[in-house]
Parts: sequence; C-alpha cells; structure tokens
Amino acid sequence: MLSADEAADLIEAIATRQDRAAFASLFRHFAPRIKAFIMRSGADAEAAQEVAQEALIMVWRKAASFDRTRASASTWLYTIARNKRIDLLRRSGRPAIETEDWLTVFAPEDEDADKSVLAGQTYTRVKELLGGLSADQLVVIQKAFFEDKTHTVIADELKLPLGTVKSRIRLALARLRDALEKDES
Repeated sequence: MLSADEAADLIEAIATRQDRAAFASLFRHFAPRIKAFIMRSGADAEAAQEVAQEALIMVWRKAASFDRTRASASTWLYTIARNKRIDLLRRSGRPAIETEDWLTVFAPEDEDADKSVLAGQTYTRVKELLGGLSADQLVVIQKAFFEDKTHTVIADELKLPLGTVKSRIRLALARLRDALEKDES
C-alpha cells in the first residue's frame, strides 16, 4: 500500500530520472485499482485493462506535468484514467459517460473520513445546483465539463455563435459559484 507522499515521490522520480523501478512500483499499485475503477463505471475487463495500461503509459510520458501541490498522485492518475476512458468511448462510438461518473470521488485510500463526507456533500450540492440551471446553461455545462468538448465544438453541435456558448458557460459558472459561496457563509 502506497501512501500519498510515496506515490507522489514515485511520479517525481519518473519525471526527473525516468526511474523504471519507480514506474514498476507505481504500475503494480495502481494498475489493478484503475482497472477496477474503470470496470465499476461499466467497462468490461478487456476495455478496463486497456484504459489502465494507456493511463499508466501517459503517466510515464507526462510525469513532469504532475504537481503535488495541485492534486494528490491518485487524483491525478484517476483523472488521466477517466480521460482515457472517455477517449475509448468516443473511438468506439458508445454513448457518453453519465454525469454522476464524473462527479464521483475516487481514491479513498488517500482521503480521511472528513474529506470523504465533505466530498459527498459537495457532490450532492453541485448536483442540486446543476438542476437549478436553465436548460440552455445546463446543456453547455454538460458538454463542456462532462463530455470534455471545446467551446467551438459545442457551438458547432448546438448551431450557436461561439460568443453565446461562452456567455452561457460563464453565466452558469457564476451562478454556481455564487450559490456555493452563499453556502459557505
């Protein structure tokens, strides 16, 4: 079992020295966990294995972009895996991932109970707030954040001017931020 600091140290060793032993340790620890994570989201074992391998290869290539002050190693790894899963779904022409998948917090081994409870509360509150957005705002937020589409692609798909898409996203995010800030006070 790797601690959060140990996992971050391994990624940094890969980044600075292309340390194969560090990569092997990271792979042994995270490959089965990432595979299970992807399978829990509905993928079959073969697809989950492919995503786990691609995600860890990306770790080897992009280790220098890891910043432990911005995210834990597991959060960074699971985000890469999630993005690889989205890529796989797009290539296979399958339907997009459900919103709940994106919002689910994984990497419980690095989180303590208070953080897990807070993450669950935040998830519930954000889901409520998303439900309160206008239909126009909700569709652009879903496409931008849950389907990981660029503003230009969204504008093309919805046959809207690019400025309209950007305005709707900006207004929706401002509304969400204001509601969350009111919750904190």
